[in-house]
Amino acid sequence: MPGLVLAAVPPFAAWQFVDAVDGFEVAYLGPGRLRGHTSAVEGGRAYAVEYEIRLDERWITRTVRVTSDTVDGPRSTVLRSDGLGTWTVDGVPAPHLDGLVDVDLEASACTNTLPVHRLTMPVGEVVTASAVYVQASDLAVRRLDQTYQRLDDHRFDYRSEGGFRAMLTYDDAGLVLDYPGIAVRVA
Repeated sequence: MPGLVLAAVPPFAAWQFVDAVDGFEVAYLGPGRLRGHTSAVEGGRAYAVEYEIRLDERWITRTVRVTSDTVDGPRSTVLRSDGLGTWTVDGVPAPHLDGLVDVDLEASACTNTLPVHRLTMPVGEVVTASAVYVQASDLAVRRLDQTYQRLDDHRFDYRSEGGFRAMLTYDDAGLVLDYPGIAVRVA
């Protein structure tokens, strides 16, 4: 079977976090954008994250605005991409992110939809989809090496550095339904 044919994304989605993180994410989706909020407690620390991701017509990340609020106070960061893999973080060139086109927010199950929408993957194919990773509590930005293997129309074997692995289940619109140990879609 060729690449996925996805249904239109719904106007909103929501996830309940499970296991190590107790919290909730709500995302609003529209043409060229994802906008969302997460509130969570992890390891005895609470945080709230607000994000807006602007995408081009190919689902390539162009602008990311993230604000995190913790007991230490609020922080914000803005990431910009030329769509070809060159990034700035708060206006400063970020060559350690060269070649990346997706963003993965630690506080978001929704951002795992980006590579599924962007890539054409036959069943069985493993695709490298390394991403700009933004940590929830301090908004530290780094490269995250990861792969997706399409198992069928709704399941992907996701792997990232450090040996992390999860079988992600998606709906017909390419949004995560089940991220084992992390989040479950509730709306």
